[in-house]
Amino acid sequence: MTDERVWGLLGLCARSGKLVSGESACEQALRAGGAALVLIDAGASPNTRKKFSDACAYRQVPLCPLDADRLGQAIGKPGRMTVAVGQSSLAKQLTVLLLPDQS
Repeated sequence: MTDERVWGLLGLCARSGKLVSGESACEQALRAGGAALVLIDAGASPNTRKKFSDACAYRQVPLCPLDADRLGQAIGKPGRMTVAVGQSSLAKQLTVLLLPDQS
């Protein structure tokens, strides 16, 4: 169960323009070095999970799986499976909440 603070922070990131959503936009953010954290829905396909796992490991960007079917809802875009959060204090707060051992 993911903490409710995470969902609130994701909504705030979306409203402030600090995140991109969707597979191609997240890949582009990773390649450009603009992603501080990548979040993936637990319901994403195995192919998508592997692709982002490899890309994040290569670029040393934390990847965090979240509860199924909640990621898109939290950002106001149902059906989205991947989100890349840009370099910001919001990304740091999310990292502390989701991956306390990496903060």
